[in-house]
Amino acid sequence: MVTYVCCEVCGNERPAGEASCPYCGAACQREYAASGLQYKTVNLEKGMPLVRQALAKLDQELIIARTEHCRVVLLIHGYGSSGRGGAIKKEVRAQLQFMQSRGRINDFLGGEDFSTRSGRGRQILRRFPFLRQLNDLNRANRGITLVVL
Repeated sequence: MVTYVCCEVCGNERPAGEASCPYCGAACQREYAASGLQYKTVNLEKGMPLVRQALAKLDQELIIARTEHCRVVLLIHGYGSSGRGGAIKKEVRAQLQFMQSRGRINDFLGGEDFSTRSGRGRQILRRFPFLRQLNDLNRANRGITLVVL
């Protein structure tokens, strides 16, 4: 019987005892059970919150996702009714940029770039092949953002 553990870098399950992850190629140092979530979906626009409420929920949900050993969080922030992008989307992405610069998140990718045809999209899919099952792949959905913890 083969025991599986999670790769610290990409979050994919790999056989225990291997020197490197077969998905991302990262050297494996510490092993823990593959009981964490692969990804989690968080709807920030549910209930039509104010921007500050949506940002507070973002912070809270990212903390929870880390405790659950979740590697990727799919944020639904909507695109806004103006046709130019909503206030929640703009502020969420600005907050994610700040978090990335401070090392609180690893990376993030807008839904418009979540595609097998974009370089960053292919890079995310190589690291996290389980994301290929998402319906938003190749749909250029401007109302979502993927966050890599």
